[in-house]
This record gives sequence, structure tokens and C-alpha cells, in this order.
Amino acid sequence: MSLRRAASLGGRAAVVGIGATEFSKDSGRSELKLAVEAVRAALDDAGLTPADVDGLVTFTMDTSPEITVAQAAGIGELSFFSRIHYGGGAACATVQQAAMAVASGVADVVVCYRAFNERSGRRFGSGVQQREPTAEGTALGWNLPFGLLTPASWVAMAAQRYLHTYNLTPEAFGHVAVTDRRHAARNPAAYFYGKPITLADHAASRWIVEPLRLLDCCQETDGGQAIVVTSAERARDLPRPPAVIVAAAQGAGRAQEQMTSFYRDDLTGLPETGVVARQLWRSSGLSPADIDVGILYDHFTPFVLMQLEEFGFCARGEAADFVAADALPLNTHGGQLGEAYLHGMNGIAEAVRQIRGSSVNQLSGAARTLVTAGTGVPTSALILGADD
Repeated sequence: MSLRRAASLGGRAAVVGIGATEFSKDSGRSELKLAVEAVRAALDDAGLTPADVDGLVTFTMDTSPEITVAQAAGIGELSFFSRIHYGGGAACATVQQAAMAVASGVADVVVCYRAFNERSGRRFGSGVQQREPTAEGTALGWNLPFGLLTPASWVAMAAQRYLHTYNLTPEAFGHVAVTDRRHAARNPAAYFYGKPITLADHAASRWIVEPLRLLDCCQETDGGQAIVVTSAERARDLPRPPAVIVAAAQGAGRAQEQMTSFYRDDLTGLPETGVVARQLWRSSGLSPADIDVGILYDHFTPFVLMQLEEFGFCARGEAADFVAADALPLNTHGGQLGEAYLHGMNGIAEAVRQIRGSSVNQLSGAARTLVTAGTGVPTSALILGADD
């Protein structure tokens, strides 16, 4: 979608089913099995069968190919399949792809999925290990010799600059961690169910890479999540209240790299998120004041603050106070810090629950939710709304 033209996607497709496995640290089964369990659970939730599905979308990182998931889940012929690059930045874009396929008539029912053993198998937090040379990996080559080996170390560079620019201390990040864990403590599906934290707990947690502490970093999770998308018209005949896709966008900024965009003029923001935000507001006709709940990708707490500022919920440097004041209900499932790290797909599911009125931390009258995908990389976002 061009920034210079109005979008025609909004309101034409809806999320009608969500399904997940349990979230654990050792699933004891293959990533394919996790994917199939999540897909079947989402179809059951939607009141649909595998025979209804003719499209699948996942991440380039996922190890379970579309045709293999289709075969294992009992899905027949596919007329559409797609994969989105850039790790967690792909989450909302999977739903955007599904919505475009449905709106254009290429497919009728599309399931988006993500499944991995991210704790017991590959651990993304361990950073660069035994990777094949790639063109995009060249950027990492400028940083690895100086000890920037892990995602936390890459984010720490921008986080340190953010604190310096706005004369803040690392406590600013603690408000995000405390908010997420407060919601996770009331969510039986969350890994940190029953385990809220305080700002003092955050300040006492060990350093990972200054200025990031342990409680600034998301957890590692085994599990799967799936999302079912169909037309808004068909959605009205299904059992669950539909979450209408009001707007969807992808974005990459100038001088964009994967997590290491250190040569930009300013390290205190997320230009890729700004690209997405402008598209969403322009195509939907909405503004931050119209959003009831924010489900913001929280792999690291500093980037939650920067997202709030890029979307215009508050001025630059003011997001910590904004979060501390609970000015916007945030990550009501507990986020990736508190519920599970599913590359943002569980956040989409929570946005749907808020629209349905079924969240464990339900906001009264929630009619519009903003959900974002991974930041520091090319990213994506959605606005989901209740059916009028």
C-alpha cells in the first residue's frame, strides 16, 4: 500500500478463529506437531474444518512448510500460500497477506501460523551461531567484532542513546515490565501466571547488557499459535464475533538493517514503525485517541516506549510516564515478557479476544485494538475492530 493512495483493504476481511498450544519451556514434540495443533485449535474456534481452508501463511523462519502443515492437518488443495521475512516483524504481515488474499478472491479461508521450540530447540536469544553467509548478514559483520553478538546487545545501543537523549534512567523501562507482568499474573495461559513484579524487582534483576536488565528481555518459549482469516461477510455466519481487519500495514525505514541500524541520524526512534503508523492512521481515518487497547511487540522494553512515541500516543521521551500512568491499556495478555514469546502471534490472538470480550483482562467496551509486530527490523501492524 502506498502512502500516497488510500487503502481499499479495510473492513473486507476478519479474524474468525484463534488457537494455540500450551506455552512451555520444553514442549516434548516437534515444531510440526505444534503447528498442526495450533491450526486445528484455531479452526475449531472458528467453527470451520480443514476442508474449508485454501490458504496458509507463515514466517520464513518457520520450519514447518505450508504443504506439510496442510497434509498433517487434513487440509486439501491450496490456492494461496505465502511467507513473510524478518522474524517477529512478520507477525501482523501474515494477517495482512491473508486479508489481501481473501479480499482479492484468491482464497476463501486462510490460516496464519507460527510454531517453534524456541526454548528447548533453537534459542534466538543466543544470537549469531553457525549462520551461513548472506548479503543481509554483512551488516552484522560490522558489529560482531566489537561484542555485539546478541539481540539484547543490539537493542542496548539504541536504549542507551534513548536514555541519554531524554535524561532518563533505566527505571523508565521498568514500567513496561511491571505492566506486562501485572497482566500476566492474571492470565492462566501465561508462563508468569501469579507472578507480578514491582519496579524494585526490575531494578534488582541482573544486567544482561547495560542498560537492559533481565526483566527488560522477553522470555524464550516453546509453542504454536494460529489465526484464521476469512471475508467479513462470511465471518458474520460463524460462531464467534469477528475481529474486523480495519487496517494493516508493513514498513521498512531508510537505512534499515536487521536490529543494527546504528548509522541512522537518530537512534532514539523506530523509523520502520513510523512508516507503519502513518499508513494505519491514513488508511483507517483513526488516530491514537480512537484506540482502546494496545498490544505492542515487547521483545525488549525500550522498543515499547519508542513504539508509543512513533504512533503518536505521546511526545518523544514521554512514553515511560505514559505507561506508568496507564494511559493506554497495554499488553493485556502479559505480552512476550509475561505470557509467551511467540514472535508476536499471541499478541494478535489477545487483540482478537479484546474485540470478542473474552480476555482474562477484558477492557469494557473495547472496540478497536492496535497490535504491532517486531521492531528494529522491517515490521508490520494491524488495527482490529468490532463488526459494526
